[in-house]
Amino acid sequence: MNLKLEKPIVFFDLETTGVNIATDRIVEIAILKVFPNGNKESKTWLVNPEIEIPQGATDVHGITNEKVVTEPTFKELAPKVSEMIEGCDLAGFNSNRFDIPLLAEELMRAGIDFDMKNRKAIDVQVIFHKKEQRTLSAGYQFYCGKELEGAHGAEADTNATYEILLAQLEKYDDIENSVDALSEFSTHGERADFAGFILMNEQKQEIFSFGKYKGRTVEEVFKENPGYNNWIQNADFPLYTKKVLKEIKERMSAPKDTMSDADKLQALQQKFNLR
Repeated sequence: MNLKLEKPIVFFDLETTGVNIATDRIVEIAILKVFPNGNKESKTWLVNPEIEIPQGATDVHGITNEKVVTEPTFKELAPKVSEMIEGCDLAGFNSNRFDIPLLAEELMRAGIDFDMKNRKAIDVQVIFHKKEQRTLSAGYQFYCGKELEGAHGAEADTNATYEILLAQLEKYDDIENSVDALSEFSTHGERADFAGFILMNEQKQEIFSFGKYKGRTVEEVFKENPGYNNWIQNADFPLYTKKVLKEIKERMSAPKDTMSDADKLQALQQKFNLR
């Protein structure tokens, strides 16, 4: 089976110094780019995180400080990574909650803007957990009948994730083979940012998910407490969360179009001498 694609999709996996989206760094990134015609392109990089890799992280993925000391930094690799994922949908295992947010932080830290506009995200782990409640290695065994050799290596995990998604499509008749449907099915809930600090309510309004303003709309809070955005912008929040809040603030400050449709029509008629 092949994925039904309208544009390329990038499966990727990150090995990192830890699990804090705002402060931890990438030590390995693997990308598998799948094109609508079924062709594939892959690339794996070790990355010098420029900070110490804790022993606990090394115990998981086996990457030591000595192994990456001569490797390029993410800032050096960022243009290549950005180019490879440009115009692509994204997919991974636990990618909605971890890999995509952390990749966004690293790209923005390197001076490259990133957002999910015009992209879809497929999280294979969410599909798996909704259907079977297992881990990646167990999922690979369950769906593909294979032992996952090299687990917690970015390249092995990335390829296994791609294979699992294809097997899921084979197994579940109620999951549509399209990026839109897979993205919707593999999303827990709608978020305005990656980290989940800003959610969307039923009215499609951004709301805070934390702190004293939890559950209240961002626009309402910013009107009531204009300094709250400044506090967040200077605090230890993910860069993408700050970007979302900045865009909301700019949207609130934009001139409002108060003309009615009738007034607009009349203005056009006057401009072009129409009757």
